[in-house]
Formats: sequence, structure tokens, C-alpha cells
Amino acid sequence: MALETPGEAGAHLLGPLASHYLDVEALPWKPTQVPGIDIKVLVQDKETGLLTALFRWQPGTELPMHEHVEIEQSYILEGSIVDAEGEACAGGYVWRPRGNRHVARSPHGALVLSFFLKPNVFIDQFAGQKLE
Repeated sequence: MALETPGEAGAHLLGPLASHYLDVEALPWKPTQVPGIDIKVLVQDKETGLLTALFRWQPGTELPMHEHVEIEQSYILEGSIVDAEGEACAGGYVWRPRGNRHVARSPHGALVLSFFLKPNVFIDQFAGQKLE
């Protein structure tokens, strides 16, 4: 595994088995290809697709049709996300199995902590791309 946290201060000084204590506030937000959704990567392995990240959704944002290549787990810190199956609000948790396809929306905005074994793949708009 080649785990990393983009923008982690002092990472180059750590040994291969060191713990990584992050100043999450200091990590940069990066816009994704979906207008209104920004990402703050906490840890990733670009080779395997493993990703833990914060997602900041602006009010009214829609994540186009996508497929979960492996399980996705999301804990809602603020706001809510909605799809055809339900709504996850602040303090709520939702997981989706491999193969699940849906369009997600955030009518009022959200801050979401998400865990992926492999990145989702877009179906229609941004077809074949991964959310990054």
C-alpha cells in the first residue's frame, strides 16, 4: 500500500510505520469535477483506490448517476444528503453495497465523512470518471 495524505505537513519526516496525526483544518479543500462538491483527502492509496475524505456539498448540489464499485460508508457531520431511497441527516450514517447506483443531492448543503475501498464511477455525466 502507498498511503498518503495530500498536503500533510511533515509527512516526509515520518518513518514507514509512524502514526499520522493530521491538522484537518490545515488540509486544503480541492474542487471535484462536480460543481458544488469539494474534497479534503484524509488518507488515500491511489493504487488500490482506498479513500477516506471529507466532502463539502454546497446547497442544491447534485452528484450525477454513479455506481459504487465497492462499499461506500458515509457519516453526515452537517446538513443532509438525499437519494431515491432515503435521506441521511447530521449525525446519521449510510452505507451502500457494491453495485448500488444512484443520484445523490444535498438540498441544503452538507459536510460528509466518507470511506471508500475503491472510488465510485460515474455512469452518464462524467461517464467512466471517478469522483476526485
